[in-house]
Amino acid sequence: MSLRLQLLQIARLAPRLLADSTPLVRDFYHLQFNADGAAGDRSGRPDLYYTIFALAGAQALDVPVPVARTAAWLASHGDGAGLDFVHLGALARCWAAIGLDRMPPRLGRTLLERIEQFRKPDGGYEGDARMAHGTAYGAFVALGAYQDLGHTPPRILELVRSLKRLETTDGAWSNAPGLPTGSLNATAGAVTLIRHLGFPVNAAVGDWLLAQAHPDGGFLAVPGAPLPDLLSTATGLHALSCLERRIHSGIHERCLDFIDTLWSADGGFHGNWADDHLDAEYTFYGLLALGHLSL
Repeated sequence: MSLRLQLLQIARLAPRLLADSTPLVRDFYHLQFNADGAAGDRSGRPDLYYTIFALAGAQALDVPVPVARTAAWLASHGDGAGLDFVHLGALARCWAAIGLDRMPPRLGRTLLERIEQFRKPDGGYEGDARMAHGTAYGAFVALGAYQDLGHTPPRILELVRSLKRLETTDGAWSNAPGLPTGSLNATAGAVTLIRHLGFPVNAAVGDWLLAQAHPDGGFLAVPGAPLPDLLSTATGLHALSCLERRIHSGIHERCLDFIDTLWSADGGFHGNWADDHLDAEYTFYGLLALGHLSL
């Protein structure tokens, strides 16, 4: 099962806890698609990255997707020339979400060739040309695109070794080598990728992840961060699930309370307590977190 389908499978469980609010979230995702079948960023501009999450959220909740219009809009991006690393990955994953049979012939191979240009000397991936090493996020983007197009990255062991170089002295991962303190999203990404590829992870990282639980609910992006956020909460819960590490009832209930504080009657979720916006991305993280908490 690909990374995308793994996340989608969990997000599909969210209605167990959304209950009567599920139709509001369905309506929210229905409204994310414009007349061209694209979803907008926080400024309302059509964006491949946000379209990934609009498609995922819609599919998780069985919201009809304007497939023909979305396919035409994706085709307008051609073979991805000029797109950055993240949006190349997004283009690949959007095609997979609406069906690879709709993708132009040989486009998948071209997209993967372009993605491979972002491979770093250590075997990892990263979109920032100034960085000489891969990152956990870059590995996630690359592996997701490869899997969705029906392939596996070449030299997969080198990719796993590149993640090893990102381990921190506190038992977690960061997005740069040699740092003393980990970050939750890099750690969650590394754990998810390594376990997904069938390699072992030190079980003690589960303790580090649980230590990022905020007393008022949710998870912190980095140790000592002032506020928890929905992205860190969703990815933290997902990584703990990959480790087969259950959270105790107190963390479970506080996470539910935290997510409830981010809920909007407009059908979406805010990213944190200081976030005034609603978008397809964070709303999908809300679904992912609720899916894990429903298990």
